[in-house]
Amino acid sequence: MTDTLTIATQRTASSRLPGIDFTSLEFGKTFSDHMLVVDYHDGEWQEPQILPYGPMTVSPANSAIHYGQSIFEGMKAYKNAAGEVSFFRPLDNFRRLNASAERMCMPPLPEELFMQGLMQLVRLDTDWVPDFAGSALYIRPFMFATDAMLGVRPSESYRFMIITCPVGLYYPKPLRVRFEERYVRSAEGGAGFAKNAGNYGAAMYPTKLGQQEGYNQLIWTDASEHKYVEESGTMNAIFILDGRLVTPALSSSILDGITRRSVLQLARDWGMEVEERKVSALEILEAQANGTLQEAFGVGTAATIASIAVIGYQGQDYTLPVPGEEAFSRRATAALTAIRNGEAPDTHGWMVRL
Repeated sequence: MTDTLTIATQRTASSRLPGIDFTSLEFGKTFSDHMLVVDYHDGEWQEPQILPYGPMTVSPANSAIHYGQSIFEGMKAYKNAAGEVSFFRPLDNFRRLNASAERMCMPPLPEELFMQGLMQLVRLDTDWVPDFAGSALYIRPFMFATDAMLGVRPSESYRFMIITCPVGLYYPKPLRVRFEERYVRSAEGGAGFAKNAGNYGAAMYPTKLGQQEGYNQLIWTDASEHKYVEESGTMNAIFILDGRLVTPALSSSILDGITRRSVLQLARDWGMEVEERKVSALEILEAQANGTLQEAFGVGTAATIASIAVIGYQGQDYTLPVPGEEAFSRRATAALTAIRNGEAPDTHGWMVRL
């Protein structure tokens, strides 16, 4: 993509890259040298800047802190064997960011600003994109209110930023999860489909309780009956039942995951039957009992595809089959990796070259 937007850039005086050990990265803790910053006020987006990564000053009365107008995205860039960098489905992240913005009464971001800001930032920090197996440059676009006012109303000013960090695998081994039957992540008509910060803050306490019981994550269930699967932790949940891919249908309480979309497309490409519908906890446990539950896994940008080994329900654990070489989740992981690394045809146009 040719640069058409001029972005004022202040380079860091001293790169931190030489001091980074890429073999021992903790997810989300090591940040690249620069960040994109652009403010919104007087009804329009101002001139973007690329600055050295670092702290910023906000008012103690910042309305995002008090009233939660804060949204974000998660996406990745990959480096192939030739050293070329590509983004995975960035326009889908852009559209979802704006859908979240609309839900949270925030201004939409122009596509050129998002894409050019992203491109120019990562081009400047291209040496931060790792190239070892399972690695990527994790990209975090986010927007938050910046009015300094205590009053429950939409802010009139905002800041949009992008920061990046090199990462390895999010979940290095299969997960232990349990169905959540008390707490609620989101209800129909709420903001569960949006990537607003409050969704994640409210999920931390029940997740902590689950972790104290020995589980990595929860499988959230619906708010009204606690019968039907919603999401698994920060991922969409997918099950392979007797050769069919089954996943909860999207709703106002379920995030429209971009990895989810990609995995469902691969299944359809391979001629699998795909069912987007209500799926109950009891249906999953009955399938586990009668041997028709072949796989269960979560999908998301950070985790990509994370296999589930154990599902807990009402105090009892149920062990799932270990996925073999021909398991759908393993084939899908390999297919996505090959597309992202340029080793397989990108027939759906998912990759955008830097």
